[in-house]
Amino acid sequence: QLQASGGGLVQPGGFLRLSCAVSGFSLDQYAIGWVRQAPGKAREWVSCISARDGTTYYGDSVKGRFAISRDNAQNMVYLQIDRLKAEDTAVYYCARRQRVCNSDWLQYSDWGQGTQVTVSS
Repeated sequence: QLQASGGGLVQPGGFLRLSCAVSGFSLDQYAIGWVRQAPGKAREWVSCISARDGTTYYGDSVKGRFAISRDNAQNMVYLQIDRLKAEDTAVYYCARRQRVCNSDWLQYSDWGQGTQVTVSS
C-alpha cells in the first residue's frame, strides 16, 4: 500500500514536502513515482526514484524545483517541492512500478490516496 500526505495551501514561491508511506513491499524492489492531476487535466508524471540504486528522474516541467528522495529504513519516499507555482496546483499521488522508473504514468500501479496541493495567494 502507498499513502501520500503533506499537501496543503501554499503561497506562490513557497515550498512543501510530500511524503509517501509504503507498506507491504520493499523499496529495494519497487520504483516509486509521483504523479499529479490538476483540475480538468490529464495525469502528469513528475518524478520517480528507482529501486536498486535510487536513481532519480524528473519531468521537464518540474526539473530544478522538485527533489525526490527515500528512506528505506522508514519505508518512506519524499517529494520536496520548491518555488511553488500556481500551475503546481494538483492532487499528487505516489505509485509503484517494479524496479525501474518510467515516465508514462500508466506504467504504475497500486495508487495510494492522493494529497491536495494548492498554490494560491
